[in-house]
Amino acid sequence: MSATRGSDGESAKKAVLSLDKVSKTYGEHNVEALKSVSLDIPEGSFACLMGQSGCGKSTLLNLIAGLDKPGAGRILFDGQDLSGLSDESMTKLRAGKIGFVFQFFNLLSTLTVKENVELPLELNSSMGKAAREKLVIETLERVGMGARLNFYPAQLSGGEMQRVAIARAIIHKPRLLVADEPTGNLDSQNGESVLALLKELNRDHGQTIVMATHSSEAASHCDFVIHMKDGSIVNIDE
Repeated sequence: MSATRGSDGESAKKAVLSLDKVSKTYGEHNVEALKSVSLDIPEGSFACLMGQSGCGKSTLLNLIAGLDKPGAGRILFDGQDLSGLSDESMTKLRAGKIGFVFQFFNLLSTLTVKENVELPLELNSSMGKAAREKLVIETLERVGMGARLNFYPAQLSGGEMQRVAIARAIIHKPRLLVADEPTGNLDSQNGESVLALLKELNRDHGQTIVMATHSSEAASHCDFVIHMKDGSIVNIDE
């Protein structure tokens, strides 16, 4: 099943991510979390995964982000087959090309906003300190958190923490941003603010985003919605 499509009459965009008959089973009873899923995600698109808990959304996100490997089938990201990569190579690819936003933020409580966002650069970049700090400030300003550089996570609202988490996920300018229920732990006002930020990143900066959500309101911000049930894609609404 393909989600590749044109925009405003243009020809279909190149798929940055392609899944070909991807399956995944877990446990000694071989529970099927995904069943022969095929899907293309066009570069620069904002895609949404929807379905009840247990439908396979999180499993699919983890495979897309390279956090797990399929039991069968192929996942091509930026033309590269992820299943053939070693753990070390996969870690390097994620560090350079994939950003992940979690429902519960996953910020380090002992680090400031600036330090949390700078951490991926310290771990995975040869960039000098002055250049790192400049990029961190620019990225935090982009997500509306430039005035909170020296705050700690406990001093922030849920919406502010998620904005910091998004800044951390995009600091290395990834080709793909994966977001797992990014508004699931927020009230409606903060959730709408985070969705508007994701939409801005997609619309104004061309960021490819794949987001899992239970919320039809969140899904309304996306270019297309991929409906899942029992480990399979049952429909795509464009």
